[in-house]
Amino acid sequence: MIHIRSKHRMFHGEPRFWGATSVGERGQVVIPAGARKLLKLKKGDKLVVLSKGDKLLGFLKVDEITGFLKTWLTKLEEIKEK
Repeated sequence: MIHIRSKHRMFHGEPRFWGATSVGERGQVVIPAGARKLLKLKKGDKLVVLSKGDKLLGFLKVDEITGFLKTWLTKLEEIKEK
């Protein structure tokens, strides 16, 4: 297993359960208010939608993922050069 430490806070912190939401007829979901507040989500924010198999669906803020990916790519290049 590779553990990559990052200055980005993307995956730090305890997992949280925010309750449940339903998929509307147009495929829309409501993100619970507590999660929106903690993540500082506001109208117009862009989110990347990810899945793992057919069981897990997640969202990442586009503004946050760029720095995170740059860090991972740098670390992977370092590993390749060793």
